[in-house]
Amino acid sequence: MNKYKRLSHSVWLCTYHIVFCPKYRYGILEGKSEVFVRNQLYRLCGQKDQMSIEEINIQPDHVHLIISISPKYSVSETMGYLKGKVAVRLFEHQKELSRRYWGKHLWARGYCVSTIGLDEEALVG
Repeated sequence: MNKYKRLSHSVWLCTYHIVFCPKYRYGILEGKSEVFVRNQLYRLCGQKDQMSIEEINIQPDHVHLIISISPKYSVSETMGYLKGKVAVRLFEHQKELSRRYWGKHLWARGYCVSTIGLDEEALVG
């Protein structure tokens, strides 16, 4: 199976392992929050051209994503898009989060990212 993807003038395989967590690392990603965040991440990636989630693992206090992103999008642009949209939608969906996260800041500022090559994929799973 060919894992490489094509654009009009390039062939690419850009897969990243990204980890991000809620502010203060509160364990809020359980139950209905976990399901909602998972569904929103899949939906948001489906709306962008050439962006797909290969694997996702949501723990109560952090999210692991294996994501394939076209070279036309930067990782920081992608994370700003995903974290921002998910936060807004989660606050709308679960009003009680506003008491814990005043100011509508759900996610911690940063994230951890590493590239995944063809040989590394076996190590992550």
